[in-house]
Amino acid sequence: MQKFSLLAIAALLSGCSQSVSEYSNETPQLKLDQFFQGESRAWGVLHDWQGKQSVRFTAELCGSWQGNNGNLYELFYFSDGRIEQRHWQLQQNADGSVSGSAGDVVGQATGQLAGNSLYWEYTLRIPYDGDTLDVKVKDWLYLIDNENLLNRTTLHKFGVTVGELTLSIQQQNKNADCAALQEKIRQQVPGTVL
Repeated sequence: MQKFSLLAIAALLSGCSQSVSEYSNETPQLKLDQFFQGESRAWGVLHDWQGKQSVRFTAELCGSWQGNNGNLYELFYFSDGRIEQRHWQLQQNADGSVSGSAGDVVGQATGQLAGNSLYWEYTLRIPYDGDTLDVKVKDWLYLIDNENLLNRTTLHKFGVTVGELTLSIQQQNKNADCAALQEKIRQQVPGTVL
């Protein structure tokens, strides 16, 4: 029994690194223009570098696509009272590569779809102590079924993990128009240009 436990731990530790291509046979297949079409809701928790819960949040999302190009609008409500927004401009290519930009993202986000998964990376500029801080984001998205997706994110500074985010997203209404959420964002986050 003890031998098995030690072998299992060793196997887990040696297999910590993963590649998105490992999930190419997993179904259902994640296609951003299908899952992030119309309205979705999200629930998440951010943990600090010690693994302690630091903040919880809910979010409203809405996506619209023209071919391979999409807009994804996000409105976040944090447990500490903050309200924030993000507007992603996304591109999904036939080879599964994905790129995106947003107002608080430095440069381009880039990634790869395979099977039910997306892995992508980007640098996020976040408010910190009256200034801003750039952190490297490593994002894994896993489609559970056609309406539910799990997102696991690690945040890094100088190569060290400084936070981890766990997020659940549920599709609500595929046919929704995003104009209502865009207007809500303008009202909730003054000065936002969409």
